[in-house]
Amino acid sequence: MSAVERARRGQAASHSAARLSWGEWTVLWRPRAVLVSLAVLLAALGFALVQLCVGDYPMSPGEVLATLTGQSTLAQEFVIYNLRLPRLLTAALVGLALGASGAIFQSVTRNPLGSPEIMGFTMGASAGAVAAVLVVGGQEVSGMLGAVIGGFVTAAVVYRLAYRRGIQGFRLILVGVAATALLDSLVSYLLLRARLQNAESAYTWLVGSLNGADWQQVQIIALTVGVLTVPVLAIGSRMRLLEMGDDLAQGLGVRVKVTRRRLLVIGTVLCAGAVATAGPIAFVALAAPQIMRRLTGGSVSVVPAALMGALILVVSDLAAQRVWPDAQMPVGIPTLCIGGTYLAWLLYQQSRASRL
Repeated sequence: MSAVERARRGQAASHSAARLSWGEWTVLWRPRAVLVSLAVLLAALGFALVQLCVGDYPMSPGEVLATLTGQSTLAQEFVIYNLRLPRLLTAALVGLALGASGAIFQSVTRNPLGSPEIMGFTMGASAGAVAAVLVVGGQEVSGMLGAVIGGFVTAAVVYRLAYRRGIQGFRLILVGVAATALLDSLVSYLLLRARLQNAESAYTWLVGSLNGADWQQVQIIALTVGVLTVPVLAIGSRMRLLEMGDDLAQGLGVRVKVTRRRLLVIGTVLCAGAVATAGPIAFVALAAPQIMRRLTGGSVSVVPAALMGALILVVSDLAAQRVWPDAQMPVGIPTLCIGGTYLAWLLYQQSRASRL
């Protein structure tokens, strides 16, 4: 698609959007995107209520709402506040972070496959956590710090290797795939060299799971999402301009290199925070932005993708708990099934389009 065609599409989208003015500020919003986002939010809240109700200690929606308002028994408060609510909030916030991160990376690369797990950032965070647990010792604190450091180091290396008189999304993805393979080999080597007990402790950072989620994990991911909310909203409006091409975006006043670097930093922090909280949860960042793009009929947007990410992870965690209640299935398995199916469909659609 040429820059002229992209500009025409962007102009057509802007004409279909509604304007909301307040003083000197003007906000463009598309009614379809808002309605779809509200529907996704309501669906996520509905599944969240179901997750709070079901379990070994079943509760009615009225009892759940009474517990949240402080009108319940001690047993009900323990079940909600110590067991179910921390896990639910962790799932929702991690889903928000992954959905927003996926939207950012897909916008920067201008490619539906440009997600953090394919570009190597998720594997970098996991490798950093595994290395920290095996070398430094400990479990939660060292693993979380290692995940953040590993994610940033991987992002910096991939960006540097892919940079050649600018960044092209396809080259960034190829370098990320190579980095993922290299880091996977490094993790396998570390696990083979480690003692069995230490390897079992480190292996938890290779499978995304919400089992045993507590309020400490909620605080970590809530801090990550809360701190980055304002920067994401401030810079998110420039993502559509970047998707039109560097020349056109620069002609419209966007500092392309600076904006792209800031977006990569924000996306990396969101990805690293999610991995540090719940481990590498596959395919949420890949599927959420593209699903919302097709539902809204527009370009990749951060807020709708974040809401879809929360919905996918809440539903996946509910399935992980209830399909095999005694197995303690990691939430990464249902998301892998959902994302793998979507990836196969996406590849089929692209191969079909290339033949036409």
